[in-house]
Amino acid sequence: MKAFFIPLLLLTFCVSAFSQTSLQGSVTDVITGRPIIFGTVALYQKGVLITGTETDFDGFYTVTELDPGTYDVVFSYTGYTETRIAGVTVSAGKANRLDAKISAGITLEQIMVSYERPLIQQDKIRGLPTRNVNALANTAAGVSSSNNGDAVNIRSARSNATNYYIDGVRVTNGTPPPHDPAETHDGHNTEDYAHIAENEFKSPLQDPLSTFSIDVDKASYANVRRFLNANQRPPKDAVRIEEMINYFDYDYEKPKDDLPFSVTTELSSCNWKEGHLLLHIGLQGRQMEMKNAPPSNLTFLIDVSGSMKSANKLDLVKPALRLLVNELRAEDRVAIVVYAGAAGLVLPSTPGNEKEKIIGAINKLEAGGSTAGAAGIQLAYQIAKENFIENGNNRVILATDGDFNIGVSSDGELTRLIEEKRNDGIFLTCLGFGTGNYKDNKLEILANKGNGNYAYIDNLLEAKKAFVTGLTGTLFVIAKDVKIQVEFNPHIVEAYRLVGYENRLLAKEDFNNDKKDAGEIGAGHSVTVLYEIVPKDKPFDFAGKNVDSLKYQTTALTPAASSSYEIATVKLRYKLPDEDTSRLISQTVENRWRSFDRASNQLQWAGTVAAFGLLLRDSPFIENLTFEEVILSGKQSAGKDKNGDRAECLKLMEAARLLKVVGD
Repeated sequence: MKAFFIPLLLLTFCVSAFSQTSLQGSVTDVITGRPIIFGTVALYQKGVLITGTETDFDGFYTVTELDPGTYDVVFSYTGYTETRIAGVTVSAGKANRLDAKISAGITLEQIMVSYERPLIQQDKIRGLPTRNVNALANTAAGVSSSNNGDAVNIRSARSNATNYYIDGVRVTNGTPPPHDPAETHDGHNTEDYAHIAENEFKSPLQDPLSTFSIDVDKASYANVRRFLNANQRPPKDAVRIEEMINYFDYDYEKPKDDLPFSVTTELSSCNWKEGHLLLHIGLQGRQMEMKNAPPSNLTFLIDVSGSMKSANKLDLVKPALRLLVNELRAEDRVAIVVYAGAAGLVLPSTPGNEKEKIIGAINKLEAGGSTAGAAGIQLAYQIAKENFIENGNNRVILATDGDFNIGVSSDGELTRLIEEKRNDGIFLTCLGFGTGNYKDNKLEILANKGNGNYAYIDNLLEAKKAFVTGLTGTLFVIAKDVKIQVEFNPHIVEAYRLVGYENRLLAKEDFNNDKKDAGEIGAGHSVTVLYEIVPKDKPFDFAGKNVDSLKYQTTALTPAASSSYEIATVKLRYKLPDEDTSRLISQTVENRWRSFDRASNQLQWAGTVAAFGLLLRDSPFIENLTFEEVILSGKQSAGKDKNGDRAECLKLMEAARLLKVVGD
């Protein structure tokens, strides 16, 4: 009998001279020593997330501009055990060092080493008693464990091993691969995405008006990041171009004259199609400081069904919501509703300054049971309505993987349910979590129909963006039912195509219909729109050309069309949050354009991200564009990049390029 110790974490902490206070180091796999790529490093003080970053391709990280002091540092990566190192001292004016080796959990090496017996068959391992799994956990944590049995030839067993499951947890031979983001524990992918048929080119003679609802959701980008960080190309329908573009902040002109948002337009050559143009439209919402914001009546609606029992689901929901609670004031209120086999009220509406009480209720949540999502939604709206604050921010915040399987579950039924509830003046925020059975299609519908927004939370840094740095934009609406209608001049434009927004299209009659629901803009939010335009002098064959001539009428251009330098007119309708009648903004766009590389940083970056998304979708609207060209364009247009989001995007572009090379 022998005792084996499997350390989960090996640390080195050293201090070297450096002009700036920082924390840096490497994160590697405890067994193989390989670098953890795009792992999350988060720094806390007294339980509050202060800052964080991600590791690079070498597993190295650097957190700069730190205040000297003591931090708790948390290392996490999908499929790996979250590891916390408490009491890390960061000294002033130095490059402090903290290296970490983290564990992927229960691996085949741990089974073989700790049990010292021949590898058993997959069905045997799948049924391994829980007490043995607990023994493995003790061994991995550094507790002595032993077992009688014959010695095993680890090398030969390792070479013959594939995938095995212990109590539903997949383990592998050698280096555990990054967690498959589209695979459940039983190996079946049940993630759902609504089909996206990309917008086609239209003729301004036949379809002069392009009408759609704005969208400030950012879920698609974070979800795409999840796949690429796991060394997989995302499903095509998971890539929504408008959400990729709108994930980033843009330096648009601030609103004037008490308007809720400003409108910026620009025209340049197209970066993915020679001879075409890009029309860039940017909206910038008015900023709002939290101290000046109206009081909030928040109802957390939390999925605690069995499907949420995972490290990247309920175990991530709880710290994400704690971040939000830490930002609330005494005048704000929070209630907590949960649903599994049935819905229930866990916490009555409670003042925001009673943080210990609210966080205590969050911490007690446990997952188990089936998913009565509709019942939870009904109860959450009821609680929100009972505690309604006049002239305040009344909102339900839904945290789930979207896997509704009891009660109302079809897309149509869910849509009608949410449409009923939004008329009470209660907005909706949908937060998506998890992998394997993630239902993106349902959550997007709920957010679109519920006067709300939608984000995918894959780590605590993303939660911080939603609930700390972007809190007012997440919670406080400054304009609702915002619609855009663009009229193109057929004297100058041969054809046009809206890039993205496929699930936000409206009929032209909807623009002036104040009963038609549309998107909302939160405080400080920006909205970016791109049109690809074919100039009149460019020969171009598209579906809109293949229409027979009309028998009973003709299309004639007005004198204004042929004499004008205007390429388009952009109109916007919006309502103030407490109004039911829309207001109109209108401005023209002159046919004056610059080459793409001389356009503003805002247009260049938006065009680069759009091209990235088109490549991920294998779009038919790009020709001969490469990831190398997109990466170069991104490097040239990344700009100041205050929060490092654009640098992260460049890493994702490089990851996608490498996947393309490997796939080819």
